[in-house]
Amino acid sequence: MRRATDESMEIGSEKWKQLIIDGAKDFDMRLSRNQARQFAVHAGLLLKWSRKTNITAITDPLDVAVKHFLDSLIPGSLISPGATMLDIGSGAGFPGIPLKIMIPSLQVTLIDASRKKISFLKHAIRTLNFENIEARHVRAEDFAKEPAAANCFDVIISRALSSIEDFVSMAAPLLAKDGAIMALKGPDLQQEIEALRAQIDTHTGLLKIGNVLYSLRVETYTLPYLESQRSLIIFRKV
Repeated sequence: MRRATDESMEIGSEKWKQLIIDGAKDFDMRLSRNQARQFAVHAGLLLKWSRKTNITAITDPLDVAVKHFLDSLIPGSLISPGATMLDIGSGAGFPGIPLKIMIPSLQVTLIDASRKKISFLKHAIRTLNFENIEARHVRAEDFAKEPAAANCFDVIISRALSSIEDFVSMAAPLLAKDGAIMALKGPDLQQEIEALRAQIDTHTGLLKIGNVLYSLRVETYTLPYLESQRSLIIFRKV
């Protein structure tokens, strides 16, 4: 696996953008120079805001490129163009904004309980001149009570938010028919995954959480440059 060795690399530089383009190739993803430029704009805003308020603890150029942007892109091949996507607990916009850059036709809603993070997201959306994307200061439980949001989203995604089962229960009222819930997680998942698999019906091969049946799929992958293990857990509503 390739490693970045240029310690002088700065966020937004040509080397930084090329790092993301090259890293994406490890997952058979082709990114354009313009997409890399948009990542750089998002990252630059993130660093600027983080100097004044706690938006992210990750500020090293390599870590930002890999842990924020490349990690966020992993589910992209599983999301259809034009899909409606909800990013719960979006924080600084991960994975929602990188996925919007990768798949411009996505209709994206970013929600977070932190007002300052939503302020950042709204600023980033304006700066990037996005269409069909909004940021809302609301908790998922309250958002699900809005008639326009119930059973609305083709994809509901989150990165490192609560336990997997709690996330699925939280997302269920917002998920459209035949929709998918995707959780991006770190390496320490074995116990949670085993607990979920133990609940799978041996006859149907399906998992019941609440009153909803899902198929369960777990993908593991290694992030480029850092050799860091990650997991993507996918629940498809049946």
